[in-house]
Amino acid sequence: MTPARTVTLVGGKGGVGKTTTAAALASAHAAAGARTLLVSTDPAHSTGDLLQARLGDEPTEVAPSLWAVEIDAEATADAHVERVRADARRLVGPEIRATVDRHLDLAKRGAGTLESAILDRLAALLVDDAARYDRVVVDTAPTGHTLRLLAMPELLRGWVGGLVRQRERVRGLDRSLANLTGDDAPPDDPVVERLRARADRLTALRRRIHEDAVIHLVCVPERLPIEETVRAEAALREADLRIGAIVVNQVLPDDAEGAFLAARREQQGVHLADIDRRLGHRQVVHVPQLPHDVRGPDDLAAIRAALAAAGLPADPQAP
Repeated sequence: MTPARTVTLVGGKGGVGKTTTAAALASAHAAAGARTLLVSTDPAHSTGDLLQARLGDEPTEVAPSLWAVEIDAEATADAHVERVRADARRLVGPEIRATVDRHLDLAKRGAGTLESAILDRLAALLVDDAARYDRVVVDTAPTGHTLRLLAMPELLRGWVGGLVRQRERVRGLDRSLANLTGDDAPPDDPVVERLRARADRLTALRRRIHEDAVIHLVCVPERLPIEETVRAEAALREADLRIGAIVVNQVLPDDAEGAFLAARREQQGVHLADIDRRLGHRQVVHVPQLPHDVRGPDDLAAIRAALAAAGLPADPQAP
């Protein structure tokens, strides 16, 4: 039997209920006694509002056996850039420091910098702190961002490896010149050490995502979210990542009354049949439309019940 996956990622188009699904899965794990961490990587954080808790960049216990964290990508990016700035000040002459500072200030808010910062924080939570939690549930950003994020460990690992090789060539030249002049060899390079450490963490993060994570895709019974979910499922399958269930939120119950609701239910029936036709090779879970917004932990109970009725958060045992 395939070992249980202890990391769950919840993805999908914006506004389809990823946060409520992730929070319901995490709370179910915690209720079963597993030490569970709920992580939000979405810059538009709403996990704290849903759990009615003040969350930050460090895990906060919000219920028995349940911790939650909202990754602060900007703060992580700032800290990373400042470390690079400190290294640069030791390595470059004063005549170009102002230019380096300008480039680093511009880099702080670049999309790649923020995504890299999220990845670094995820590595800290999923790799460095792996022993602290039995289960981790990650509420991801909208689909495109999530797919880029899942591809980044491999991309960044190659990029960092290139930097290490380039830096080592420069250091090798420095050592050769030092030997020719009879000077002492230069000390070990802290930049190379830091780059190697980062490459190792990215390798470990990639391994954990590929070997220990399952990805549930969330959608609603509407045409555009379905199309995005179909594309995401194909991209994840191509990346050889483990896909779990297709969670369909906001399904109207059969006893919803009125001509308008009857028409909407009929339209949803068409979309639900489309989901079964195109994604039925996956487990498809229907979560009913609630009579009001999900406002807090008590409302999550209804979402948990619907997921539990379909067997979630059980671990899928087949690819």
